[in-house]
Amino acid sequence: MVYDIEMLRQFYSSYAEKVENARNNLGRAMTLAEKILYAHLYNPEKLAAFRRGEDYVDFRPDRVAMQDATAQMALLQFMNAGKETSAVPATVHCDHLIQAYKGVKVDLPAACETNKEVYDFLKSVASRYGIGFWRPGAGIIHQVVLENYAFPGGMMVGTDSHTPNAGGLGMIAIGVGGADAVDVMTGMEWELKMPKLIGVKLNGKLEGWAAPKDVILKLAGILTVKGATNAIIEYFGEGTASLSATGKATICNMGAEVGATTSLFPFDEEMKKYLCATGREEVAAMAEANKDSLKADDEVLSDPENYYDRIIEIDLSSLEPYINGPFTPDAACPISEFAAKVKSNGYPQRMEVGLIGSCTNSSYQDLSRAASLARQVKAKGLKMASPLIINPGSEQVYCTSERDGMIADFEAVGGVIMTNACGPCIGQWKRVTDDPTRANSIVTSFNRNFAKRADGNPNTHAFVASPELAMALTIAGDLCFNPLTDTLTNDKGEQVKLDAPVGDTLPAKGFTVDDNGYVAPAADGKNVSISIDPESQRLQKLAPFAPWDGKDLIDMPLLIKTQGKCTTDHISMAGPWLRFRGHLENISDNMLMGAVNAFNGKTNSVYNSLTGGYEAVSAVAKQYKAKGISSIVVAEENYGEGSSREHAAMEPRFLNVKAILAKSFARIHETNLKKQGMLALTFVNKDDYDKVQEHDRISVLGLDTFAPGKPLKVVLRHEDGTSDTIEASHTYNDMQIAWFRAGSALNTFRKQ
Repeated sequence: MVYDIEMLRQFYSSYAEKVENARNNLGRAMTLAEKILYAHLYNPEKLAAFRRGEDYVDFRPDRVAMQDATAQMALLQFMNAGKETSAVPATVHCDHLIQAYKGVKVDLPAACETNKEVYDFLKSVASRYGIGFWRPGAGIIHQVVLENYAFPGGMMVGTDSHTPNAGGLGMIAIGVGGADAVDVMTGMEWELKMPKLIGVKLNGKLEGWAAPKDVILKLAGILTVKGATNAIIEYFGEGTASLSATGKATICNMGAEVGATTSLFPFDEEMKKYLCATGREEVAAMAEANKDSLKADDEVLSDPENYYDRIIEIDLSSLEPYINGPFTPDAACPISEFAAKVKSNGYPQRMEVGLIGSCTNSSYQDLSRAASLARQVKAKGLKMASPLIINPGSEQVYCTSERDGMIADFEAVGGVIMTNACGPCIGQWKRVTDDPTRANSIVTSFNRNFAKRADGNPNTHAFVASPELAMALTIAGDLCFNPLTDTLTNDKGEQVKLDAPVGDTLPAKGFTVDDNGYVAPAADGKNVSISIDPESQRLQKLAPFAPWDGKDLIDMPLLIKTQGKCTTDHISMAGPWLRFRGHLENISDNMLMGAVNAFNGKTNSVYNSLTGGYEAVSAVAKQYKAKGISSIVVAEENYGEGSSREHAAMEPRFLNVKAILAKSFARIHETNLKKQGMLALTFVNKDDYDKVQEHDRISVLGLDTFAPGKPLKVVLRHEDGTSDTIEASHTYNDMQIAWFRAGSALNTFRKQ
């Protein structure tokens, strides 16, 4: 079955014409990203040479995808929009709320029982508004989208930061907050700052132990976690053709870890093969007919320096396997240097658990190559030194891998097959350990490795690698093991070396699945009832946020000055808190509990100006709110890095935090703050961060003349009677200022 086939036919019937029109208007050759962006303008008649990194542009994406943790808040907002159905094809995927514990046979039924209220809500809302629903166990959102919905040249938004996974099929796919998804589902224009373009030229072909994952792991080390903020990474060069569609998706997926708006590859034979293998021959044929418009123009490829804002070259033929971490995904290290890094930094050398899966690496190809190493364990007389956990990407991947013997290969070496879901990657891992705070090391094929993310233990040193390398290190149980050069001792006392992994990009016998887990919406959604128990602890109807009162923000207490990395995991933790993603009041109890207080070095311990003592961040914020007191948060670089979860913006908004003043913001989080009617401000002089004192009363002045490009004044009134006046810049345009005045973007829509 090809979903939304009429939309696809309509798209491809006009795509090449739109690209040609844009090229003629611009009067120059175009990159692939530009072609897709300009073909999706909300108002084509307003086509212009938009300035990268400066101009805000309105787009009309083709579809929306939502995972269950973020879909709750997105759909609660959509229910308030007054629409009868989604304006574009949309889907909900139940992948985040399933805990990984004993294995799929135990974990999936337990999740269906524990989360029944939420799943029933999501299913009913989806059915009511014409949205496709994918049951728990159907798979991880991005793998399911790749298998069923992604298409070359298309544009989609998804309420998950790893939505760019679809770039593996040549689609501009952008992670957003729920409010952005609501914009698209209501048929409104969707606003995005015109991204800059980073061109990554790939030469050669991967060999031996090197995998697609190593491309993005190396690139993360080059760009750092914020090096691609407000930019699209576009891959080109002869090396792209050698990578499978799922390998390309892996690379695009982890572009989120360098802050990229999205990443994408040009259409080629590998994409065509994947589309056909997943039952979308007609889509492949339509893409083939538009192939010249699904790659950068020849002039761009011959002179890329004149078309991209930055060029990076990577030689696939000489690329080493990489392993990144701990605690940040951009701490890149080739395997040849990793043992020395482990020893010099004193990381726990014993590798305690290997985890393979996640939206980044759970395809048939990934499992196939890892399974080839599992088979070597028995063949070479070895034993697994560490436990192994596997999360297949979808029911289709699982069923096909089971038929082809790969699941049995993993189970034969003690591997535990978890549900086709996110599991440990997003903190849904019930890890059984002797000490939940002990320093230890794990290796995963995931994308993120922030402290406490996988298992809640701040001392778990999580390292990110390819599935192949994760498997090899699990066999060895030693972080210092290099499978390219080192040997292992087998049951005969012999020194044996692991052979390089091998596998199939696609199953030779084709994919198979008994039930993919899809549930179509009702033919007439008006007859579907949606009920939320007023006493529910999981779901809560949303009340609109109050509009701006027309006054400057005067003498706000500092809620917290955060020190160092402050990701969305720090602002609104996942793990056990995922169960409250549909209940804003309850989940607000976790607000900023992971952030480090710059004044005492502690987490979840901030000064309460009402009592003079120290309490949890949310507890202090609640007390301020009860007395009608607004507050402010001060932070360092790349505030809000990580997930797209808009709860990290909605929780402060709910608890009367009026402004975030940071050295810089991550793209998605800055937008989420704007959408919820908050002030996202940046220090004009970053050293002014040091002027903020714990007992300060902080004012934000000039809101009556709040305007694009005009800085605001911030006054720091210190406890000793002195004060500092500093400047705060912002990136608000006229429409975003209207959101602030109305109290949220959704409030402006309600007025319409």
